[in-house]
Order: sequence, then C-alpha cells, then structure tokens
Amino acid sequence: MVGLPAGPSWLQLDLSFDRKKRLMALTKDAEGMVMVNALVVRETHLPQSPNGRAAQYVRMSTDYQRYSIQNQAAVIAAYAHAHGLSIVKTYADHGESGLKIKNRPGLAKLIDDVSSGRTGFDHILVYDISRWGRFQDVDEAAHYEFICKQAGIKVSYCAEQFDNDGSMLSNIVKNLKRVMAAEYSRELSQKVHAGSCRFARMGFNLGGQTMFGLQRVLVDERLQQKKVLLRGDRKYLMTDHVRLKPGDVSDRATIAWVFRRFVQLRSETAIARELNARAVPAANGRVWNRGMVGRILRNENYLGNIVYNRRSRKLGGISVYNPPEEWVRGEAALEPTVERDLFQRVQKIIAERRVDLSEEEMLLRLRQTLKKKGSLSPSIINSTVGLPCCKTYMDHFGTLRRAYELVGFTPSRRCDYLDVRRTWSDRLLKLSSRVSEQLKTRAAMSVRFGEVKGHVYTAPEHHLVVGPKCHLVFRIAFWTGASRRACSPFWTVSCRHLPEGWIIAIRLGEHNTSILDYVVLPIVANASLTIRFQEQGRLDHGVLYFKTEAGLARAVARLVTRRDHTGRSRPQAQSRARKRSRTCGPGAGLRHR
Repeated sequence: MVGLPAGPSWLQLDLSFDRKKRLMALTKDAEGMVMVNALVVRETHLPQSPNGRAAQYVRMSTDYQRYSIQNQAAVIAAYAHAHGLSIVKTYADHGESGLKIKNRPGLAKLIDDVSSGRTGFDHILVYDISRWGRFQDVDEAAHYEFICKQAGIKVSYCAEQFDNDGSMLSNIVKNLKRVMAAEYSRELSQKVHAGSCRFARMGFNLGGQTMFGLQRVLVDERLQQKKVLLRGDRKYLMTDHVRLKPGDVSDRATIAWVFRRFVQLRSETAIARELNARAVPAANGRVWNRGMVGRILRNENYLGNIVYNRRSRKLGGISVYNPPEEWVRGEAALEPTVERDLFQRVQKIIAERRVDLSEEEMLLRLRQTLKKKGSLSPSIINSTVGLPCCKTYMDHFGTLRRAYELVGFTPSRRCDYLDVRRTWSDRLLKLSSRVSEQLKTRAAMSVRFGEVKGHVYTAPEHHLVVGPKCHLVFRIAFWTGASRRACSPFWTVSCRHLPEGWIIAIRLGEHNTSILDYVVLPIVANASLTIRFQEQGRLDHGVLYFKTEAGLARAVARLVTRRDHTGRSRPQAQSRARKRSRTCGPGAGLRHR
C-alpha cells in the first residue's frame, strides 16, 4: 500500500455547500488536469468536534493519470469537511486496474483491516463507484461493500449525485453505476483491441518477446528511425511507434543456417546441440534448447511479417490461444531474413511429421514398447521415437494408469491414493465451502479462491485466500499401515509448492475407507514435498484435531483472525538421534520428507 498523508491536513479551504458542489463538478470533469493550489485546506479550518473518523480509498488506473490521485483526494477532503469527518487513514492503489482485487494492495489491505477489526474509523470515503472497482461481476463490488457494512462501516461515494443510505433509489442507482463502470471497461477493451489490430496491419510491433536476431527500432510519425531500443526500453510519445528489423550479420547468418540445417536433420534437438557446441550465444545469454529452435522455425518475423493476436487475454481473464483465422498479419513489415521457399519447406516438414494416431494404434505402440523395454514410465514414453508423449495418452485415456491397464502393465509404485483422492474429492469441496461460509458470515472476512499472483498452487476450490495473504489449503491425510509390528500407522499430506499458511485436512481411517477426524497443520516455508505424522506427539508440532466439521470451521475462523497468523514460528529442527527414536512406536510425531 502506498499511502498519502493521513489526516484532514490535506485541505485548507473553507467552502460553502454551493462552492463544494461546483468544486466536485469541476474535478470530476477535469481528471488529469493540474489542481489549483487553493484546493488545499488547513486542519485548523476543519470542525473542532468532528462527527466521525474516516479512511479514504483512492485509485488511479495508469501511470499516465498523473493528477488523478490528487483530484480524488481534493473532492474527498471537501466531502469530509462538509460532513464533519476527520480523515485518519489513506489506502491507495497507484497505476492499478479496477477489474480485480488482485494486484490492488490498497483495497486488499482495507478489506483485511475491516474484516479483522483493525480500523479505528467508521466511514470509508471513495471518489466514485468506478474508483471502488470496475468489476465485471457487479456482485463482487457489492460483496466488498457488504463486508464493510457488516462491520459497521459506511462506504460513501463523494462525487456521486446520490447518498449511499440504503434506500431503494440509492440501491438502484448504485447498481446501475456498477454496471456502467464494468461496461466502460468492456467497451474500452474492444476499442484498444481494434486499434492494436490496425497498428499490426501497418507493420508496427505491439510488444512481446523480441526473437533472436531481431531488434526493436523506435520511429517517429514519418517512420524515420530515432534509436534502437534495448531490453527494458519503451516509447514515451504517442506519435512514436516501434518496428522490428534484422540484427547484425552474424545473427542473420545463424538464423539462415538453422533453417537450412533443419531441412537436413529435421531435429530441433540436434540443431540446439550443435549451436551450443559452437558456443553461439542464445537470446539473453541462455543455452539453446529444442523449444527455442522450434520457435525460430515457426516465427514469421524472419519471413518479414508481423503476426498479432495469436494469444489474447481480455479483461483480466485467462490467456487463450486464438485460431489461425483470427490472427492479424502485417506483411512485408521488415526485411526478410530467410527466403520464402526455404521457410515454406520448413513449415511443410513440421506439418507432415505430425501423425494423428487412433487410440488403438496408440495402445499398440505402447504395448510394443512395453515388450521391448520390459517396463513403462513417463520418461520411457517421452524418449521413445514414434510414441506419443505422456500428455497425449492422458488426454485420450484420462490417466497414464488407465493406459497401463489397457496394455496389461502394473507399475511397481502403489497408486491407490489416486483412487482415494478421487473418492473423497466431493467431501473436500464441501469442507472448503463450509469453512469459506464461516469466514464470510461469522468472521466477516474477505475470501477468494485459488489464484495468487498468477500461480495456482492447487485446485482453485481447494485453496482459500483469506484477506491479502492468509492461505488455507485443503488436503486429504492418507492412512498408511505400519510396516513392522512395533511401529504405528501414520498419515501423509502432500504439501508440494504451497505458500506459507495452513493445511486443513480430512484424516482418513484404516485403509482410507472412512473419515476419522479433521486436522489443521502449519505449512512451513521451504519444507519438503510431504508431511508425515503419527497419532502420538502431534501437539509438539502444532497439529490440531477436530471431530466435526463445525468445530473445525469455528476454530479456523478464530485462527486466521489472529494478528500473527502469518508469522508463526517454524518447527524447530530435531536432532538426528531424536528423529530416529520417533520414526516408529507410540511416540512417533510429525516429520517432513
């Protein structure tokens, strides 16, 4: 959160009500213009006995809106002055889109403070509906406002022409404004996309990674070259554009050699090996690999064309690959590096070597590989010439285990846990939903699913993010019988690539056929891939047990509302002798492996 000076010392202006209305209209129409110096009022001019304490939330969408924050703060301060409110805290998001709460630390911090009761104010002042957010689902904007309302904090939109008093008229206008704010983003997205397609047809580069042997060149409105842009450089004038041009002679010779060599060898891996043997530096000084060579062979930039809209990500959604008929080409946009005939020969080889096999043929080849190798594994499948990769088998048969069964192969590794996980998946989903409802209704906390900074740690419905940074991950604790009579059974929980937080697990009974109880375990940073624990000694390592879902949900709500829920100390490392003494028997405890 980037804060502004807190408190009412923002403004020092003694305004009548009519002057305040004129100021609001002026600042609403003049966003992006310099506010006059007289718009800043001193604290001594504010009411001596304010009616309440308020926090202000301000947001600007792009770095180019230089004075948007100041405009909003001026109107908010005038509103606070007119209503006798004292501004005690500021939450700000600079240069952040209003489509989602993700990447908006200011709003996320505000909701977290409200949910946990760490406020010290009873009003939240926002410039208008669009500054609160342009959420494509208007219910999401209402949800965050409801969290504040449930905590006894009123949200006021200072530049709007209605009072957010909960009346029927204000609710109608407010929801209409939310729809208008979302529709503005959709229309703007369509206009930007149309303009980008037009520039691509004109031969301008619209971003993305610059391929090996190409340079970005800045040109003016007359298409005269101004400079060569280095990595990280960007244009600043609206009339300037970026074009691509071939690099130095040695890079152009390397690219031509790659195309000719592929016609001879028909192997990207062999070409990458030869480039590394010749010590040819790849882009950014990396080592050549099969994927890098393949991207060069398929890139039309070396033919002289600019291709745009191969992939799109609209309104903050997921990135999708577009069909070739939706691609936008700018032909003859730069000097070609390879001849057209050579480029087309390479594309023909790539297209013809793809063979579409029937499922019967795929199983036949897999059975032949099993007979030849004596075993099957993902590495064997991927390295066998003429055999589809593992992902292809998974796409056709659901899982590799199913393909193994169809060819009569039984892997040595036990995979029963996969069937157990599939069996209890619905129960795990119901548990995560119940905990989520408990946090929203009784603890009044903001809860969202799954994605954090673009990375998905697990299935979205099995991963809750409470507030800005508290992670709850739902898992199954699998039962494993003791290998020796003197040992005790133990339970394992997968914790691969999880953020710091808490694991909420369903602990299964003997042979994983029934639910024993529910457990909560801390996630330790940089831990190994699996947590293993036994019945005895669990309290020494922070493992909490609950008999019912209701008791678990209440305990989790209390757990995440603590101020130090993200700062738990890591379990102390045990000595090797102590670990050996606790690996079996009734005194065994928790260990990571």
